[in-house]
Amino acid sequence: MTDAITTALSEVGPRLRRIRGQRGVTLTELAAATGISKSTLSRLESGQRKPSLELLLPISAAHQVPLDELVGAPKVGDPRVRLEPRLVGGRTVVPLTRQPGGLQAYKMILPPESREPDPRTHEGYEWIYVLAGRLRLVLAEHDIVLRTGEAVEFDTRLPHWFGAAGQEPAEILSLFGRQGERMHVRAKPKRQ
Repeated sequence: MTDAITTALSEVGPRLRRIRGQRGVTLTELAAATGISKSTLSRLESGQRKPSLELLLPISAAHQVPLDELVGAPKVGDPRVRLEPRLVGGRTVVPLTRQPGGLQAYKMILPPESREPDPRTHEGYEWIYVLAGRLRLVLAEHDIVLRTGEAVEFDTRLPHWFGAAGQEPAEILSLFGRQGERMHVRAKPKRQ
């Protein structure tokens, strides 16, 4: 077992006790809600009993807490990829892919912009789908407004800028390939 897993397992008992205390639930009440004996719950919280799925799943359901939050599961995957929302230049960005390289997917919420567009260039290829609101895209000599349900794809070596059009935020889905990877769309069904 890795150190992270060993540490996570050793912290399950105290975490269970803390969650139960925060909810103001007694061991007797939790035993009744889960069907797990009061003594087993007590031994689990004190670290005298190893946590197992058979014990943790009913506790997770009783507290209405996701299992990974209940046990403090260590984060896995590439540490450079954060799936939590983050604020980048006033925009909310949520990475949707875990693996590095290749196509990357992002959900973005773009607030209304009062500044002038500042087109930039970089290597890659981008595909954008408007989930909600209106999106203004300045692409080379074009100035386009996309509405909910519309999509655009472009080579990012062309000068480009995008932001919310008007006074409402825009919510978009973006697929981006740093090495020029493109999304493949099948326009019609394959013949039998």
